[in-house]
Amino acid sequence: MVGQWGKEDDENVVIRCYNDLRDIIQMEWVEKSCEIGNDQTFLFTDTLGDPLCRIRNTPLSTMLVADVGTKLVGCIQGSVKPVKFHDKSVNVGYVLGLRVVPPYRRCGIGSILVQNLEEWFVSHNVDYAYMATQKDNDASLGLFVGTLGYTVFRNPAILVNPVNPGRNLKLPSDIGIRKLKVEEAASWYRTHVAPTTDFFPDDIDQILRNKLSMGTWVAYYNNNDKIDSWAILSVWNSSKVFKLRIGKAPLSYLLLTKVCNLVGRFLMLLGLTALPDLFNTFGFYFLYGVHAEGPLCGNLVRALCDHVNNMAASDDGGACKVVVVEVDGESNGGDLIRCVPHWKMLSCDDDTWCIKPLKCEEKMSDLGEFDDMFWKSKSGTLFVDPRDV
Repeated sequence: MVGQWGKEDDENVVIRCYNDLRDIIQMEWVEKSCEIGNDQTFLFTDTLGDPLCRIRNTPLSTMLVADVGTKLVGCIQGSVKPVKFHDKSVNVGYVLGLRVVPPYRRCGIGSILVQNLEEWFVSHNVDYAYMATQKDNDASLGLFVGTLGYTVFRNPAILVNPVNPGRNLKLPSDIGIRKLKVEEAASWYRTHVAPTTDFFPDDIDQILRNKLSMGTWVAYYNNNDKIDSWAILSVWNSSKVFKLRIGKAPLSYLLLTKVCNLVGRFLMLLGLTALPDLFNTFGFYFLYGVHAEGPLCGNLVRALCDHVNNMAASDDGGACKVVVVEVDGESNGGDLIRCVPHWKMLSCDDDTWCIKPLKCEEKMSDLGEFDDMFWKSKSGTLFVDPRDV
């Protein structure tokens, strides 16, 4: 597909599907040219030789690339899945991996890529498209919200906790933790979590059975008097999909990393957590489906997180250096933020989700129905699909 763009060039921009044999070398160059982050911190992604790694585990996906002459100058990925959204079963399309190499930015190529992906979504019966960015990413918000009609939907918080290899955290003796079978976990999530959350995946069974899903655990008090309190979470091994590396960070972080490297062994002897080296490639465990109920559930959440930290600490080769969870950053997620162990220096509260109705616009007399549904959905919590990470 040929698009119109703003750079003064005799060549057109051509949008087409990604071809692994033809494009993999140029895609590595595109990824290395595009930094993720803000003015202080940049993240680089190591796809482990697989540019499609972030969408391979979804039911339906595609990757589009933008050519200018013989150069591959941009790309975008999209995945489709069935979810529950405000008590309705709908198909949602997730927009991710939008990249345009620096010499070709602000020429309209990003907009052309998104519009072509939205057309692909519509052809696959998608009701809503959504994407995630940072709230201080003016270029991204200007494109999606200012130009393409997306609406800010959620502001989740990303909580990150470092892992010290070989060091196990002591778990409370009055708390029991049990691993659930896939059938048990799916039933538990559908019964207790689906009615209270947005974007709950209809194919939760497939997620739990995925080879990257390490299991689901429930925590409870051994004392029967506190039986009404419980917590649950599942673990996704993102280290097997891709790895990250910090390319730039604030001076305070650099200094603290060097200090921790020097005195790390002493910190472990004192029972303290050292800051891991994140300037070399590292993997992480992602916690999803985190949910708790009962008046004393906070300690149960913390115990589950410590249990996962112990799993990561014994991970072969020490590939997993941090444990990550994404929760609702607004009032609904405040309790979880207080309960989940994390380092503020590594965590952030600037994640921004944006959403746009696609096919469903044709069914509505106006956007009032969408607005009503959108604002009502704000009362629910947020289920973060690990396949979107």
